[in-house]
Amino acid sequence: MTRKKQLSISFFILIAYVLIISPFTYGQRFPSEEENIGQLITFGKGGDPSWGDDDFSQTFFFILPHTYTQRFYIRVFDPDTGGKLDENKGDFDTKTRFSVYGGQGVHSNKDAQGFNPTGNYHSGSLLASKTFGVSEQHDGKWHTFGPFNPKEGEISEQFQMKGYVFKIIADGMSGDDGNLYHYFVSTSPDENLPVDGLNGFTYEYSIRMASSSGSIMHIYPYVTENVISIQQHNFDSDGDGSILLYSVSKFREKAKVSGDNVWASSKHPVTQQEHNTSIDIQIVKSKSFNNNMVIYVTNQYNKAVAFFGVPIGGKPKHNAQPNITRLKGG
Repeated sequence: MTRKKQLSISFFILIAYVLIISPFTYGQRFPSEEENIGQLITFGKGGDPSWGDDDFSQTFFFILPHTYTQRFYIRVFDPDTGGKLDENKGDFDTKTRFSVYGGQGVHSNKDAQGFNPTGNYHSGSLLASKTFGVSEQHDGKWHTFGPFNPKEGEISEQFQMKGYVFKIIADGMSGDDGNLYHYFVSTSPDENLPVDGLNGFTYEYSIRMASSSGSIMHIYPYVTENVISIQQHNFDSDGDGSILLYSVSKFREKAKVSGDNVWASSKHPVTQQEHNTSIDIQIVKSKSFNNNMVIYVTNQYNKAVAFFGVPIGGKPKHNAQPNITRLKGG
C-alpha cells in the first residue's frame, strides 16, 4: 500500500470516528440541524393549551467537556414575542423570561429532570436572567447571555461524558401569544462560533413542527442499560402525520399520534441491543400548515428520558433511511 493511500484511509477513519463513533459531535444550534426542528415555542401563561403548549415553560440543558476551560456564551434568537416569527393571539401582549442556571443541583436535582415544570425545577444558582416582551431591538435578532466560566456549571459524569452542565429555562410570564426561538452556544458574544464537544439535551419539547408535508423531524432519546421499555407521549399533534421509531433493533415501529388538544402515548419495549444507544423517533409531517406540539419520553418507572440535540453514539443504524430536507440558516 502506498503512503498516499495509507494517509487517505487514516483520514477516513478519523472522520468516521468524529461523526459516528464519538459520543458527542459538534452541534451547537439547539434544536439542532440533526433534529430538523426549526424553533422551540413557549406561550405566555395565559395561553390556550390547544395552540400547542401544555405548561408554558421549557427547560434546556447544555453540557461542556470537563477539559473545556474558555469562557462561553448562551445566545437566544428572537427572544421577544412580536414580529413575523412569533405566533399572536390578537395583539401581542406576552412576556417571556429566560433564566440561566449553574452550580450544584442545576441538573442533579430530580425536579429539574422532569417533563412538567413543578417543584424546584429552577434549581441551581441563577447566573443571568432577562424578561422580553414586544421589542424591535430583539425581533429577529440575537440576545447573548454571558460570559460564563465552565466551572460555574455542575460537574456530571452521565451520558458517556464527564462535563459541566448549565440550564436555561424559558417561562411564559404573562400574555397568551407563542414565542418562537432557538439557542446557540458560542465562544463569541457577537457571532455563532461553536464550543468543541458541547451537546444539549432536554426532557420535554414544545416545538413548531416543520410546515411542509413530508418533512421529517427527529428526537434522540438516549437509552441507558436499566431501561426495559420507553413510552412516548405527545400532545396536540392534530393528527398531523405519523411518529415512527428507528434504532439498532427497530425499523419503522409505529407510535400513536395525538389529536387536537389531547394527549396520546404508546409503549415500546427496549431490547438489550438498544442499551446505551440512541433511538431515533421520527415525526413525519403529512399536512402543509403551521402546527405546534409537545413530546416527551419516559421509562418503565415513569421517569423522563433525556434526548439530545446530537444523538449520543451517532444515529442508530438501520436498513433504510428516509431522505431529510435540512433546515437552512441560523
